[in-house]
Amino acid sequence: MKETISIMDLLQTLKKRLNLILAITLVFILFSGILSYFILTPVYQSSTQILVNQAKNEESLYNYNEVQTNLQLINTYTVIIKSPAILDKVIKDLDLKMTTRELNEKISIQSENDSQVINIGVLDSNPRRAAKIVNKTAEVFESEIGKIMNVKNVSILAKADLGEKQSPIKPKPLINIGIALIVGLMVGVGIAFLIEYLDNSIKTEQDIEKTLELPVLGTIAAMDESKPEKKNSKSESRLRGETVGF
Repeated sequence: MKETISIMDLLQTLKKRLNLILAITLVFILFSGILSYFILTPVYQSSTQILVNQAKNEESLYNYNEVQTNLQLINTYTVIIKSPAILDKVIKDLDLKMTTRELNEKISIQSENDSQVINIGVLDSNPRRAAKIVNKTAEVFESEIGKIMNVKNVSILAKADLGEKQSPIKPKPLINIGIALIVGLMVGVGIAFLIEYLDNSIKTEQDIEKTLELPVLGTIAAMDESKPEKKNSKSESRLRGETVGF
């Protein structure tokens, strides 16, 4: 006999295990909230922009080949910015209590295609320190690139604001709680169906038919003990009345 599961069976299982599903979901939400608000360290980001462009006189005209050369140099500059030649000086100037490798991991470099602008970003648990590091990195790179490459084609477009009130880029408590809600529901529903699947106890005549693969010929209804007593009391009173009348 092939066993089939209907949508009503699934809904019945969800209804029966609803408290379990809600409890598991609540645990996930509470854990995510505690983790996001009280355990994880907030991380802030500060960024600055530098322009790769050869200085020109007022009489000089736009030079396409020169622009292409600057674009090709950007890939080299992104490597130099995160090199010890630049980062060691940043650590020394700011008296940072970290190694060159640790500072390297905090810095990210991005550049758009066919753009002469390089974006330098720094992640740190202290927003003011992040701004100081990114500004100092840009300044050191601007001053040292002439010695390293024997060129002077870098200028700072924008500096990070030290007084800017920032919000951490991570963690995002609301997003984390939303994810925990979805995951909690999925886990709760999965556990509910697993418990139902592993439950081999027989509760109804349908369970007997599925287990023994035999038709049910009859059932014994549960009897309410209070009803017979009430019926007997009426019979006794009627018998007493007949006896008295006789």
